[in-house]
Amino acid sequence: MPNNSPNDSFPDLDPISIDRLTSYIEQALLQTPELRQVWVSGEVSSASHHPSGIYFNLKDKVGRSSLPAVIWKSQIPELETKPQVGMEVLAFGKIAVYAPHGKYQFQVQQVLPMGEGLQALKLQKLRQRLSAEGLFDRERKQPLPTQPQTIAVITSPTAAAWGDIRRTLRSRYPGVFVLFSPATVQGEAAPQSIERAIERVIIDGRAEAIVLARGGGSIEDLSCFNSEIVVRAIAESPIPIVTGIGHERDESLADLAADRQAATPTAAAIAIVPDLEDLADEHAVRVERLRSAMQRVFIERQSQLSQLRIRCERIKPDRQLELEIERTRRLSQRLKLAIAGRLQTARQEQVRLTERLQAIDPRLVLQRGYVLVRDNNEEIVRDRQRLTIGAELSIQFGNGRVKVRVVEIDGEEN
Repeated sequence: MPNNSPNDSFPDLDPISIDRLTSYIEQALLQTPELRQVWVSGEVSSASHHPSGIYFNLKDKVGRSSLPAVIWKSQIPELETKPQVGMEVLAFGKIAVYAPHGKYQFQVQQVLPMGEGLQALKLQKLRQRLSAEGLFDRERKQPLPTQPQTIAVITSPTAAAWGDIRRTLRSRYPGVFVLFSPATVQGEAAPQSIERAIERVIIDGRAEAIVLARGGGSIEDLSCFNSEIVVRAIAESPIPIVTGIGHERDESLADLAADRQAATPTAAAIAIVPDLEDLADEHAVRVERLRSAMQRVFIERQSQLSQLRIRCERIKPDRQLELEIERTRRLSQRLKLAIAGRLQTARQEQVRLTERLQAIDPRLVLQRGYVLVRDNNEEIVRDRQRLTIGAELSIQFGNGRVKVRVVEIDGEEN
């Protein structure tokens, strides 16, 4: 048998130091993009706090693998949650080599609870993607109409938000016409329901603005407002949308896509219509400013005419002076006519604005002999087919109300 020495099996040996080998491994890890920024899920099997940071192990729940991890002291204040033994977490960081022990470790930058953290991560990714498409850009926002005549409200018909919005609109701007497009605002079917409700309003074509509202609730209750379906429906709507989603947490994606957002349904109703009393006050201020401006112009022109007369009186009359005086007189007449014309225009504008305010004031309509009929729910009765014999109604006159009972409909008697 041949006599082989150990050196015969390993010819041309060129050993390297442990430091160089460790450096090679570290460089290989750094050159692997998947390991420079990676999310890892697992259960915290051990955790200890040291002056330099938090050292812990992540254990795979299915297999038997374990991953040593560290959170350096400088990164601890940025954590959403600190790892605790038995906690299922999502950890974000990079794989690196710890040279003194010749081991690899997971250097963690962020830790999230597994259930809520996973949802938060998915929401963050969706927000980044939609933001990159420009759906949240300020340039996409549409201005709201200053004095809308017709608006639409999208919410659940059984929600308290619907009642709050109606009361607010009735008290602030009673002349506005409200279209109601019902939608489910909670649960798995909510995103498609909200999308269809927005589409109905767009197809109808009468609304000048839309209120999308829901009262407060848990994160799960409000999750439909983070749906991509809802966000795209809002962003693509040609009609401006105001959201009034009653939560005090972070903004929903629907809020970010809306043309304007409000904290509550009531706040959304306030944002979408002006206050009638404020309009009247603003109109009075404008009229007074116009009157003052015209008065100043009139006084200035009178002063100019007076100065011209004085100059004419000091000059010896001659033909040229007579011509100057005649031109001055004609100028004076033109100025008077111009001032009178502007005053007349101002008065006509005042009359027009006053008539417009009167046209949308339901109290003045009632004083002209019309009445307003409401049912027991204080809803306005616009169609006789909604009435039944024996129903109690409230008749609003210009100077008060009366209660009546329906005894006959088109000849039918009780």
